[in-house]
Amino acid sequence: MTIKKNRPNVVLMVADDHGLDTGAYGNRTIKTPELDKLTAEGVRFTRAFCTTASCAASRSVILTGKYNHTNGTYGHTHGVHHFSCFNDILSLPVILSQAGYRTGRVGKKHFSPEEVFPFQFNREQGEFGRDDVRMSEACRDFIRQSEPFFLYWASHNPHRDNRHLENHPCKPNRFGNPDQPFPGDEESVFDENKLEIPAYLPDIPETRAEFAQYCQSVARLDRGVGRLIKILKEEKVYNHTIIIYLSDNGAAFHGSKTTLYEPGANLPLIIKSPFHKNHGTICDGLITWADITPTIADFCCAACSQTEFYGKSFKSIIDDEHPQNWRNEVFLAHTFHEITNYYPMRVLRGEKHKFIWNIAHPLTYSSASDLYYSPNWQALCKNPEARYGQRSVDAYLHRPRFELYDLENDPQEIKNLAALPQYQKQINDYSDKIRKFQEDTKDPWLHKWEYE
Repeated sequence: MTIKKNRPNVVLMVADDHGLDTGAYGNRTIKTPELDKLTAEGVRFTRAFCTTASCAASRSVILTGKYNHTNGTYGHTHGVHHFSCFNDILSLPVILSQAGYRTGRVGKKHFSPEEVFPFQFNREQGEFGRDDVRMSEACRDFIRQSEPFFLYWASHNPHRDNRHLENHPCKPNRFGNPDQPFPGDEESVFDENKLEIPAYLPDIPETRAEFAQYCQSVARLDRGVGRLIKILKEEKVYNHTIIIYLSDNGAAFHGSKTTLYEPGANLPLIIKSPFHKNHGTICDGLITWADITPTIADFCCAACSQTEFYGKSFKSIIDDEHPQNWRNEVFLAHTFHEITNYYPMRVLRGEKHKFIWNIAHPLTYSSASDLYYSPNWQALCKNPEARYGQRSVDAYLHRPRFELYDLENDPQEIKNLAALPQYQKQINDYSDKIRKFQEDTKDPWLHKWEYE
């Protein structure tokens, strides 16, 4: 099979709640050989951010190039929450289908309504559960058909398993780790006593047990990635296929998922492109998930205007470790996780500083259900003086209107500079920029500046 340079295949891999936890991103105890090999053949982005740290809302941004408060997916799509994209939103599968691409989806969906995302080939998550190797094998027939194609591969690993809700609320919340390995696969088990616990988490026995389960789930995800790459090679399309790997939001622990602190928003982004010269390099350009759709459209020469999107293509900077004449700040915007988990934040993340506007700051910060019942949170949440990582539980739950952090000198985002007199001009400047961002993206929460 041959393909023109301006008609590459594209595989977009989206993990479910995977933070910067791979060997290539510096985790020394986790096992991710397949992602590490992909990184060695591609480019690793070091400052790539989801715009909202919840699954469905984040995926709506990935697949539309619009912020979720603009496309209508304010939070989770499923069940009682029922958020969904507006019917007139132009999605990535539509853009590529109109450009002559076959479009396919396998695994976790978590977007709505389906008519806005009309993939031609669909295989549901329920067919495979957590078995990412089998899920990848299910893509073989789609891959071996005519080119060009776009495949959206969406794992359910390493999301928490919500089965704990069926019984005792404090039952250990596993990460979908099977009692027996899946057929044709072999589980990787981690010794909780030998793990390196991230600084944002409390190093207590409950955390170590859960983090070992999380690592096991990440390793399962990694094997699925490896199998899909093996299939691309066997079907002789690997050399003209762009592979993009990312996660919807950070790991399912407090201080990460549902927050826009760095562990929740700064995520893996690995790109292997046959059209770029560099391999095994990094790029520190500031990227958000609003840039994914316009970048893929740019790669595929899809006939759509960049004005359709709020992100922009970063195709031109992939080979640059330190891109010049690129943006020096990005905006993040989170509103809901579940309908009962309301805590809107608007964030400016610059080269050195992060500014957070907690719109509902009088409220106690609420937890997603899968996080609330986790053993590590339950071990600490009844003691406001306890410390969750480097911040107190009370500080995590009760946040000021503004937060400002010097990320170079305070990477854990602990020392809030917003109340200091010498930073007031900076606070005012950042507030003005966020208001302008809200105006540009038609943010319904813009009125909070005036009415509250």
